[in-house]
Amino acid sequence: MPTIPYLHFQNGECGEALAFYRDVFGGTDLQVMRYGDAPDAPDDWASAPHVIHGELTIGDGKLMASDFPPGLEGDPQKAVSVMQSAPDVETAHRWFAALLQDGDVIQEMAANFFSPAFGMVRDRYGTHWMISAMPSEGPDA
Repeated sequence: MPTIPYLHFQNGECGEALAFYRDVFGGTDLQVMRYGDAPDAPDDWASAPHVIHGELTIGDGKLMASDFPPGLEGDPQKAVSVMQSAPDVETAHRWFAALLQDGDVIQEMAANFFSPAFGMVRDRYGTHWMISAMPSEGPDA
């Protein structure tokens, strides 16, 4: 069974964040269920636009997420990074730049001993990303 990252958002940002990640990574199969969709949802949940569960397919993997329940504050993504491998350097740079919009650089995108392009960024939703281009394959790799 695969390990699947599950992110938590504040302020009802989960649906927006998952749609953003779909656009950045070319994701598919975005699914979102709201707290109000839950059977017997409490009144303060029933009217809230917060996401109780969302998921998105990115390449061969899934990314799952939710908002913290209405009225509950949490500590989203402070000590976790999501690693996303890009098929090539150009794609890695494009993803990094998209995630950086209204975000912060943690480590600039650069070549290193394990990747021709690797960088770390905290996006506008507070999610930490590690973007890495796959090393070239072939006789000179």
